[in-house]
Amino acid sequence: MTGDAEDPIKPSDLPTRFAAGLAMVAVAILAIYVGGWLFRALVVAAAALMLIEWADLHRVGRRWAYVCAAILVLYLLAVPEWLFPVDEMDDVVTTESFMPAWTGFSIAAALAIVSGLVARRLTMFGGFLYIAIPAFALIVLNWIWFGLVFWAMVVTWATDICAYFAGRSIGGPKLAPRVSPNKTWAGLIGGIAGAAVFGYLTAYFLDLGSPFLYIGGAMAVIAQAGDLYESWVKRRAGVKDSGTILPGHGGVLDRLDGLLPVVLATLALLMAGQWTG
Repeated sequence: MTGDAEDPIKPSDLPTRFAAGLAMVAVAILAIYVGGWLFRALVVAAAALMLIEWADLHRVGRRWAYVCAAILVLYLLAVPEWLFPVDEMDDVVTTESFMPAWTGFSIAAALAIVSGLVARRLTMFGGFLYIAIPAFALIVLNWIWFGLVFWAMVVTWATDICAYFAGRSIGGPKLAPRVSPNKTWAGLIGGIAGAAVFGYLTAYFLDLGSPFLYIGGAMAVIAQAGDLYESWVKRRAGVKDSGTILPGHGGVLDRLDGLLPVVLATLALLMAGQWTG
């Protein structure tokens, strides 16, 4: 979750939260670096859990949530391997390299309709798209180069951490009090600054080039928007967290709500031919 905390963290929760956070970061970095099927398996598992959490937030029966999650798993295992095979990367990456992604997006849209019909809930149509398309985009980014995924992760993490500490230490006017009462404008500015700095440093050391050297701050705004959207969904559902699977952190959707739009925006830039790296 990006930005200031939804609720103050109790001192007794900090060790658990810190340890769980370190474990998640370590697993993510290992999977990103190794890539291949290990990375795809992690993405698939996270996506399935997020869709189940989404179904719970919208009071969809678990039976239908599991069916929709199974559809999502099959999609993320089969379609990326068909369009972007693990062991077959283009020697020279051009805008043409990303064209198969449109087919992947179209299949996701079709399966979203199936999920909505299966669950008999329009919210499952939206939830499937909300999770499937960024998950697919994440797999494509890793197929291109693991550095792109690592950059997106670092920008999101920097937004999260810097926004939290700036918001807690400075305080001030609320950003969106009706949606997320503890988020402040100071937190947003801190998150933008942190993402700009760490995004630049990561792009520099990984030799990503333009535009990744300069767009960390803009991505922080996108990450915050993703966080606020999930906060709005949770507020409508009357819950604090999307789930309880991650000790001290809530659900998987709570952790990745900011990353989903950042990943999609990153792929959009590549597909638009904006990467000079």
